[in-house]
Amino acid sequence: MSVSIGDQVRLVRPQTFLKTADPMPMLRPPDLVAHNEIGRVMALQPAETAAVRFARGTFLLSIEQLTLVSQDLNKVSDQDAPSDSAGLSDSDALSETHASADPSD
Repeated sequence: MSVSIGDQVRLVRPQTFLKTADPMPMLRPPDLVAHNEIGRVMALQPAETAAVRFARGTFLLSIEQLTLVSQDLNKVSDQDAPSDSAGLSDSDALSETHASADPSD
């Protein structure tokens, strides 16, 4: 997977620790970043590492430990998509509701 600066990413799995992206990095507990929290890539570092900003700090993470949010949304939309043509969009359902209403009521 390749990421670029500004991409929105999410952790693939919970971490055992987090390493800050400060000039003098420190190890921090993993509960600073929730598993489903979305972060933004702020910088790309050598050795397939990215500096990712989350709500509670910016951390250095291996690119292998990240997944792009757009890929997550594609997977979810593929699973939620109706398997047959009987599914109606919201606008189709709304127009059917108005068409079936009797104006004389």
